[in-house]
Amino acid sequence: MTTGSSLLILGQGADPASERGVSCPGELPPASDPALVERARAAKAALGDRLFVLGHHYQRDEVIQFADVTGDSFKLAQEAAARPQAPYIVFCGVHFMAESADILTSADQQVVLPDLAAGCSMADMATYDQVEECWEVLEDAGIADDVVPITYMNSSADIKAFVGRHGGVVCTSSNARRALEWAFAKGSKVLFLPDQHLGRNTAVLEMGLSLDDCVVYSPNRPDGGLSTAELRDATMILWRGHCSVHGRFSLDSVNEVRARIPGVNVLVHPECRHEVVRAADLIGSTEYIIRTIDEAPAGTAWAVGTELNLVKRLAGRHPDKTVVFLDRTVCFCSTMNRIDLPHLVWSLESLAQGEVVNQITVEAETAHYARVALDRMLALP
Repeated sequence: MTTGSSLLILGQGADPASERGVSCPGELPPASDPALVERARAAKAALGDRLFVLGHHYQRDEVIQFADVTGDSFKLAQEAAARPQAPYIVFCGVHFMAESADILTSADQQVVLPDLAAGCSMADMATYDQVEECWEVLEDAGIADDVVPITYMNSSADIKAFVGRHGGVVCTSSNARRALEWAFAKGSKVLFLPDQHLGRNTAVLEMGLSLDDCVVYSPNRPDGGLSTAELRDATMILWRGHCSVHGRFSLDSVNEVRARIPGVNVLVHPECRHEVVRAADLIGSTEYIIRTIDEAPAGTAWAVGTELNLVKRLAGRHPDKTVVFLDRTVCFCSTMNRIDLPHLVWSLESLAQGEVVNQITVEAETAHYARVALDRMLALP
């Protein structure tokens, strides 16, 4: 019997509702086209100063070579805002990043995402309706007035706007502690969206809270799976969300690499599970990871717990050091990797011909309140 939730046999059939944006309008160059690199160069040259290409650190090398600036999501959005003379911003990243760029850039600039299917599984784990329902649960528990919401940068514009409306702030992995300090100066509790691991790791390892101070709100369970007493006793209400890449690293990964490479330094992103960051030698944002490897002495060995494209790039850049992926199993960010050379060439050539494709536009009211939350982050001490 076939139902609406039946599994599709591999290679047979498709679910349009779950594959939004997989097909772009227009003709994509075939992935095997040997002229793709030259076509990208030609289209970029034709656009000149009208174009600004942003490349996230997790992008493929074939794409990152055409980026005018590389960085993490917030740095790239800021870079876009700092280029008002460029009417076209091509964001080689994922959907929430392009949204942030649209929020921070002027009305005269148009933000393009080469493939609309480049989303973020973590951002998709918190929808606006779910967060609204959570807030009603907090109101019913009588604690909403004590709760300050914080959302990680890796969230949709809708969630950033929700936080902006409710007196909260956006954070990045590098300023999460400052955001928590700001929030606890305003209230006694924090609702942390959507990555439970970054919230827990920051609260426990940097703020001195205990694991008992944290509860996890599950949006697919009645009342988040928590009792009124648990909500009232909690200091950190963590959303049940995670990064599909960073969440895969385990304590076994750490133990295995230490046994395989004596003296290895384990360096992980704070989106990793709590037991993994506890077992690591160093923890930090993507920019911190890059800086640490760049500055490390020759001859040192590093096992890095973050996206594989970046780890491979760091290893290639530092042949005098041993740089390996923390897990033996290959794991790219599948949605980030949707931005490939055929999609990039298609978007650049379309712009060169005067056609804006895959434009990301955030509705005005949503953009306003999301900007409120982002501006609060920028004002953090």
